[in-house]
Amino acid sequence: MKSVHVLLVEDNEGDVFLTTEALEDSKFVEEISIARDGQEALDYVFKTNGFEDKNTPDLILLDVNLPKKSGHEVLAELKAHAIYKRIPVIMLTTSSSSRDIDLSYENHANCYITKPVEVTGFLEAMSTIEQFWMNTASLPYV
Repeated sequence: MKSVHVLLVEDNEGDVFLTTEALEDSKFVEEISIARDGQEALDYVFKTNGFEDKNTPDLILLDVNLPKKSGHEVLAELKAHAIYKRIPVIMLTTSSSSRDIDLSYENHANCYITKPVEVTGFLEAMSTIEQFWMNTASLPYV
């Protein structure tokens, strides 16, 4: 299994902290990058506006409710791109709205996870993500 680069797209500092802490404990995650709004996420992946030298992520954890561009807008733009549509995108959000879930899958999200509110539940969810995406699934080479 190769080491992976995860792009976390999250504007809540508490969730950024918890997620990075969980990912840093992983033996598979080599690099964690953070985008704090939807436009920054697109700039990062498309290598524009100061992100030209950044590595392409292998996996994206994407919140739905973001400033500048929503997670749905980011997802739609990524999945419309010939190269970047292959990057697995996990919607990781507090929203359990059926509208958000349906729209995410309509825009080709690879997975939708509602963040548990308790820290232990959140850490278990992150462990499940790692177990599946790092041990079970094969990530594409982008």
